Amino acid sequence: MGSTAFTPLQLVHLSSPGRLLPSSCCPDKDLFVILSRLGGVDRISLWNSTSGARIWEIDLGDEDNNSYVAGLAWSPDNQTIALVHEPPMLSFLSIQDGHRQMVLPLNAVPTAKNDMCAMKGIWWFSDETKATGSTSIPDIFRRGEMITGTALPTLKYLPFLDGLREDSEKTTATDLFAFQGSNVRSTQKSLPPEVIGEWPTLMVDSTVASIGSSSHKSSTSGGGSKNEAETSNSNSILLVSDNLGHIYYFLDGCFPLGIVALGSQSSLTSAIKHPGQPEFLVHLYSTVGECNATNFWPVAVKMPLVGDRKARDLALLSSVARELVWYTMRVVKEMRAAWFGSEANGGARELGPKWIRALEAKQMEQFGQEEPSPILDLTCLLLTGRASESLVDFLGSGELMSERGIQKWESTMTEALTKLRDYSEKRVSPACQRLHLVLEELRGWALLPQQYREFELSRHELDTCLDFTSKAIIIASWLASVARRELSRFREFISWLRFESSVVNAANDNATPRHDILEVNNYFMSGLVVSSIDKWFMGPVPQFRSCDLGIPGEDALKLASVIDQAHTVLNDPTTTASQTVQTNITPKDLSHLDRNLDALVQELAIRCQQVFIRAAGAACRSATASPLHDSSGQMQVMGYSSQSEICLLIRERTIINERGEVRQFLVYIPTEESGNLLGAAKLSYTTEASGSPFAVSIALLECYLPEEEQEETVHDLELLEAEFLDDECVVIIYRLRDNDYATTYIAILDYSNDLEYHTISSDIYENVHVREDLMQEALKHWKEGKLYSARLPIKRRRALRGCRDGPVYLAVNEKLGRRVACVLDNGGTTVEIFDLEEDGEDVVMDEDSQ
Repeated sequence: MGSTAFTPLQLVHLSSPGRLLPSSCCPDKDLFVILSRLGGVDRISLWNSTSGARIWEIDLGDEDNNSYVAGLAWSPDNQTIALVHEPPMLSFLSIQDGHRQMVLPLNAVPTAKNDMCAMKGIWWFSDETKATGSTSIPDIFRRGEMITGTALPTLKYLPFLDGLREDSEKTTATDLFAFQGSNVRSTQKSLPPEVIGEWPTLMVDSTVASIGSSSHKSSTSGGGSKNEAETSNSNSILLVSDNLGHIYYFLDGCFPLGIVALGSQSSLTSAIKHPGQPEFLVHLYSTVGECNATNFWPVAVKMPLVGDRKARDLALLSSVARELVWYTMRVVKEMRAAWFGSEANGGARELGPKWIRALEAKQMEQFGQEEPSPILDLTCLLLTGRASESLVDFLGSGELMSERGIQKWESTMTEALTKLRDYSEKRVSPACQRLHLVLEELRGWALLPQQYREFELSRHELDTCLDFTSKAIIIASWLASVARRELSRFREFISWLRFESSVVNAANDNATPRHDILEVNNYFMSGLVVSSIDKWFMGPVPQFRSCDLGIPGEDALKLASVIDQAHTVLNDPTTTASQTVQTNITPKDLSHLDRNLDALVQELAIRCQQVFIRAAGAACRSATASPLHDSSGQMQVMGYSSQSEICLLIRERTIINERGEVRQFLVYIPTEESGNLLGAAKLSYTTEASGSPFAVSIALLECYLPEEEQEETVHDLELLEAEFLDDECVVIIYRLRDNDYATTYIAILDYSNDLEYHTISSDIYENVHVREDLMQEALKHWKEGKLYSARLPIKRRRALRGCRDGPVYLAVNEKLGRRVACVLDNGGTTVEIFDLEEDGEDVVMDEDSQ
């Protein structure tokens, strides 16, 4: 038997107790994940199963975010780890360094009883259907899935907007000088506002929205983003279940498609996706006493909209709109900080009033003026060249009038006004124009209810969003014009201030004034103390109409009225061209109009988010859920039908082909009184609603060691854990009850070949609603002698070094060529890793060797 055991790879000792989940092993890499908890904060670490080395370890929260990881899943490309937390939240970590790629809140559905919602499971399915072209003509223009003339191809050929640097990318003194020897890091970073955080979005690159990446990032070839169709995660579906019978669906793992409600007080124990159709088979379970009751028949959830390209088109439009709105919000925030200041830095807006207040203080404290008028004194000096005594003293002394103080004032104001001018016309306005393209396409969808009815797009809401976007374009252009004018006036003011300062200080007797008196006076009146730019960041949301700006309304632009006006001008010989032009360009007073760009962008974000959230839920709103082959039509878990409840450890493996034919294997471990008995069940059915399953078969296996084959008595085995390895083998962990050292073993059993399954008659399983009832019925027949068990030898086994008492935890990588089993002991401090591919010598550890 020495040639049939496994090769132990590593024995890993953990510094703190950890958790090993059934999905901890990476499907195609020699990696596994350990979860631990230290100081009330969950911690995740990635390990190499071959070398036993820890690759990275990070904290998943802080003292204020006391989250608990309820489950994990690997992305189809196995480059991302998806974690479901409690309280409800989704996070995605890169396997490269563990950095957090995205955080998604899970908004629990309120119930009539106000039941507490808890996350239970997570699954991530790849898209196994490969799109085939409907024509043999090659795509010479490389359009891919793009439709010419829509918003996305148009954005693709527009110049990129200047990228913004993320807050998490800014280097601090701690990053530069702190000791970096510890591998434990925190993934916490500044989160976006709630309106952006809850906006449905894919993990798209900003270049898809025609926004350039930050300068430190390496651009992709050709300056574009990676083609999503080439990634394994494209069109994949992520499922998350809670304890209230709700399934949360996500496209590409992150775009929320809505929630499907199956039944109260129930959770998902398994889920599988049809390889060729947007259909999911799920099994529900609920807790009855201390045990679980699982539905015998699966529930089929059909989501026809997931298989339609419209769902992905909406996801892309929503992602692009989110990127553009979030970009605009951050740009406006930087503009506001440059003008009014932030918590860390002062703003340029306060420099002028600060200078005037310093002059007033000098006039009151040193010259006894009870009601000083600094603006009047400055105006007299500008017009007459004669300065008051207090003004002469102020201009000739003081820190604010030093060359350094004037230079700082000039540089700060010039930088702020230049930023307002450039950001308005080069960032905010173009971003809103791109957003207008996206909303226009969505409005076109709203005009075609026969094709896009499921998305529940409101034409009125989209018109409102388009109106706000148009206002943002106008106000941004308006701000650029005002900032340009104020910058010109400020430069004239600084030039005059330097001239007067040199005259007072007699620094240059031949100084020649180069300033424009009118522009300096205009800056005295608007800019020095009170600036019109303040209105772009203060006040309510703008509600003006185009006619309030002097733009002709729709009635004025009608062809008939324009022709009549032209005839009137041509028929009147006394009217000249100059008079006509003068009549048309009469200045319009706009000072009373609200123009708060910050509030407008915030309101635009809220309204657009509401539109996309409602549209994103179309896939689940159009979904249908029904139990397969169950005449009762009940999706809720019925509970045990037998009087006695027996807790069974059940593991399952389901295989489904493109024709919808399902083979399901169940392995269950009975109670202690059943001895070495291991149960196996095989179900074959179709996803079609009509017809009964092909077969329901059960086999009871009495496990024994090969050396006991000729003996009448066998060792009493305690079966602890089991996991499927492939379609033929199952990995089990057992312990010898009659062994003084309580040695625990890991072994492999063949459950498919050479087993005699007993077919169950249809009159038995048609009345069964709970999976555990079928298992108990089989055990009952076995005890009564109506069902015989088959002896199954444990041919491949290996003794564990630890795990002498208590439960154990098992995770298996089933990929051929990388078959590895990880076993965590009851204390959560020791992980034993075995290579299930190679054969090694069978070593049964005794007390001395251990």
